[in-house]
Amino acid sequence: MGTMKTTIDIQDELLARAKQYARKSGCTLRAVVEEGLREILAGPKYQTQYRLPDLSTGNPGSSDPLESYSWQDLRDIIYGDVENR
Repeated sequence: MGTMKTTIDIQDELLARAKQYARKSGCTLRAVVEEGLREILAGPKYQTQYRLPDLSTGNPGSSDPLESYSWQDLRDIIYGDVENR
């Protein structure tokens, strides 16, 4: 496996943190950068696709109890303006 030299611009604070990490872990800055690149390029360690929980109520296929209301009626019910109906 060969190596290639390259130049990259890194935010000062991030570079300082990477150098500090390298010193504390007893490895080189190059090793820290390579490890970070390998980890990010490996992709997610697990699938994190969020699934919306089914919080449906009532019986599937039954009629919609709100179907007979207009949007104004629903708004009034939601915001408590039921005496105006």
